[in-house]
Amino acid sequence: MSTEKFNILKFSGKMKILHLSWMAFFISFLVWFNFAPLLQAVKVSLGLTTDQIKTLLILNVALTIPARVIIGMLTDKYGPRLVYSALLAICSIPCFMFAFADSFVQAAIARFLLGFIGAGFVIGIRMVSEWFPHNELGTAEGIYGGWGNFGSAAAAFTLPTIAVLFGGEDGWRWAIGLTGVISLLFAFVYYANVTNTPKGSTYFKPKNLGAMEVTSVADFFLLLIMKLPMYAALALLAWKLAPGGVNILSQGVVNAIYLGLVALYLLELHKVWQVNKDIFTKPVPVLHRYNFKQVAVLDILYFTNFGSELAVVSMLPLFFAETFSLDPVLAGLVAGAYAFMNLMSRPAGGWISDKFGRKSTLMILTAGLAAGYALMGMVDGQWPLWLAVVIAMGCSFFVQSGEGAVFAVVPLIKRRMTGQIAGMTGAYGNVGAVTFLTVLSFVDYSTFFYVIAVTALLGLFTLMFMDEPRGQIAEVAEDGTVHMIDVS
Repeated sequence: MSTEKFNILKFSGKMKILHLSWMAFFISFLVWFNFAPLLQAVKVSLGLTTDQIKTLLILNVALTIPARVIIGMLTDKYGPRLVYSALLAICSIPCFMFAFADSFVQAAIARFLLGFIGAGFVIGIRMVSEWFPHNELGTAEGIYGGWGNFGSAAAAFTLPTIAVLFGGEDGWRWAIGLTGVISLLFAFVYYANVTNTPKGSTYFKPKNLGAMEVTSVADFFLLLIMKLPMYAALALLAWKLAPGGVNILSQGVVNAIYLGLVALYLLELHKVWQVNKDIFTKPVPVLHRYNFKQVAVLDILYFTNFGSELAVVSMLPLFFAETFSLDPVLAGLVAGAYAFMNLMSRPAGGWISDKFGRKSTLMILTAGLAAGYALMGMVDGQWPLWLAVVIAMGCSFFVQSGEGAVFAVVPLIKRRMTGQIAGMTGAYGNVGAVTFLTVLSFVDYSTFFYVIAVTALLGLFTLMFMDEPRGQIAEVAEDGTVHMIDVS
């Protein structure tokens, strides 16, 4: 763990790692969200229907659910340096596929595969936790998450202009292709300039790659329950693509997907049993236990805050365009104000959490999130546009500060499993996005915002069961020595 002073203006030591990591995350989100601001141009160019556009929006977040879990496990096993570099390079391929797509099917496959780049966030959470002490961790993770997350706003602000500069109906293709080039090049920059840990530090790896470890029988069953919503969200996506939905897949294919998801869940159940069966015969020593309910609470909170952010970033340009009769470019710029808040909000959430306590910060921010979305639900065309934008930005502050506060806690639960815990928590954010976007396809904008507000109140209730991280956590090195890591 690096002991140098926290100075955001430096580009050496741990600060260099932080800056390069948020840049990698920024690029992953720039690529992931390169579609939303160019949505109208893609729709006209490919001759798509509104239902097909909505399907592409849902597909864009679908694969990120299992991807975040998988990438979290790979990060814990192989280290963030290799995994982040590989992800940025490999995901440039479906980005180029989308730029060259000339039919809905090609665009749909590319957007589905691009969901994988949304898992990049998880990798940096582990990297930053290796380089910063507990009293700076919330701030560092907040800067990583907030400045990286700004990639979605950068896409909204810049890509429509780049598309216009290239001109013609293929302008959007050049804009999207450019993001793929940036991703590919930065993969090599990241690999050449970072290390997984400071010199002399140990990189703790999980005992098993196949499934998450738990340390009590009750936690074993809670883990299995918490896995279900991830499969349910994927089933929901399949149902949305069925003949009764947007009619992209035949009922036979959808039924096969349902069966596949059941089989995958049973396989995961088997893996969880293989990794954790010993806890049924001999208790884990107190020193090495952790409480899985901490993970469960963070999952539910992230379902609401990041899930709503993903959904709202996807629909807000359309909301402002239809509610206030704005042209697409202006609507994109106005909606970008919501994502723009990431620059300060996530770091603020992490910093507040470092200074004033993890649990109390989460309670205040989640309550503010509920109030913010309740106000968003009241906005209509009679409101002044400036007031609607102010409310969207205020709501965004609580949403993104809450995300920063969630990931101020994630690395304090069990160091060697930080990637897996971040992966599962991050996946819940995507489950939330799929859920909220599906709700949006059935209801009006106002009801959509109210649904998120009610979900936030449920998250507030679960916070009663969370414990404030205190003391130290124990990790065992490969040579058998026990290391104690401060968490408060």
